[in-house]
Amino acid sequence: TVEKDKKTIVFFGNSLSAAYGIEATQGFVGLTAKRIDSLGLPYEIVNAGLSGETTAGGKTRIEWILRQPVDIFILELGGNDALRGIDPEDSYKNLKFIVEKVKEKYPSAKIVLAGMEAPPNLGPEFTSKFRQMYPKLAKEYNASLIPFLLEGVGGIPELNLPDGIHPTPKGHQIVAKNVWAVLENLL
Repeated sequence: TVEKDKKTIVFFGNSLSAAYGIEATQGFVGLTAKRIDSLGLPYEIVNAGLSGETTAGGKTRIEWILRQPVDIFILELGGNDALRGIDPEDSYKNLKFIVEKVKEKYPSAKIVLAGMEAPPNLGPEFTSKFRQMYPKLAKEYNASLIPFLLEGVGGIPELNLPDGIHPTPKGHQIVAKNVWAVLENLL
């Protein structure tokens, strides 16, 4: 339960938000919560990260998440779509649907989009289309953008678990900094 005087930040994402493979407190959402607490800021963090979640899955789950108050909504989906080679046009429509649902229910909520990159093996056209989804949405909805959530972590073996996809605790510390760089201005 959220205290009445606290605002709510919802991280709506996949295994990255869910801190796959490590302790939740070591993940970027847990680290962000810790930082907010240590600064004594009046925010409660809700981690709605679900491993394996796609933008289509998020679309079906959003109503349920919006049953609680939302002041800042951090949308961290799309990575699994890219890994599955889902058409960026479909992913974009799903992300747009989610943002619209949040705006509809909480018009004053601030939206943050966590940009992702598609793996290069999907080809330049796919990766380019995928990369453009996030800035395009941010512009359309006047949302804040984390250009690339895994900046400084993605593709660096020692900062990722053996699967090469999910960050280690050290990797999550860098991801938390990437998030903070944008989130700090909204608090």
